Amino acid sequence: MNNLKTLLLLALLTGLLVFVGRLVGGVSGMVVAFVFALIMNFGAYWFSDKIALRMAGAYEIDEAQDPELFAMVRQLAQRANLPMPRVAVIDDPSPNAFATGRDPAHAVVAVTAGIRQILTPYQLAGVIAHELAHIKNRDTLTMAIVATIAGVISFIGQMASWALMFGGLGRSDEDEGGAGMLGGLFAVIVAPIIAMLIQFAISRSREYEADAVGARIVGDPEALAGALARLEVGTQRIPMAASPATAHLFIVNPFGGLNIAHLFSTHPPTAERIARLRAMQLAPYR
Repeated sequence: MNNLKTLLLLALLTGLLVFVGRLVGGVSGMVVAFVFALIMNFGAYWFSDKIALRMAGAYEIDEAQDPELFAMVRQLAQRANLPMPRVAVIDDPSPNAFATGRDPAHAVVAVTAGIRQILTPYQLAGVIAHELAHIKNRDTLTMAIVATIAGVISFIGQMASWALMFGGLGRSDEDEGGAGMLGGLFAVIVAPIIAMLIQFAISRSREYEADAVGARIVGDPEALAGALARLEVGTQRIPMAASPATAHLFIVNPFGGLNIAHLFSTHPPTAERIARLRAMQLAPYR
């Protein structure tokens, strides 16, 4: 169900991009928007891991620097039938973790210094399994594409706002198939909000799916459920100095102290995630 929901939302987001391009620039604007999105997605495909690591302040380590962490990641990757991902750390006291990379062969799992301070090894294994589930499900690539399309829609809105200010959207747009002034207002105000809501909805859906798959990888839903409970408290006590552009990557909202309405949250409610995990009828992972 979560996979189908993700596909439908991604199709809706792509359709919104094409629609906004047509509103602002007619048929030619629609084509330009689509081509621009393809170019941006090409960049996201090849460089998403490097961009995410740099924005999160993460750096890669080798096995000699942390053999215990590498042993845990390797064991869980084998259980998930995945190649061993690269490992990175973030020197931040806030407890959190994320995964990135265009495919399992180019994946990275990153953990903060703070997460090692508050979780038991078994709970940390639950977190690592969740991140490996994102890699297994190709969520790392999906979310890079979603963020790119949403960013293109926002960029078109910004360009449309400048055109409105200087009278560049009007009858000429209507002559080319655009929607003129009303279309420009939609592109500037409404479309970016809709794109953001779709992006957040996809992010929440992928978190639920990764929770379920991660629980099967580690073999016990309670490992992740217990970790989420501690991470919720930990991020509220020490919010992370993270970029909003990378917030959706982390296992829990890095700005834990903020009270954000559900529709505008990149993560599902932690209590709901824990309840779903504890209600799981665990089947062997295949």
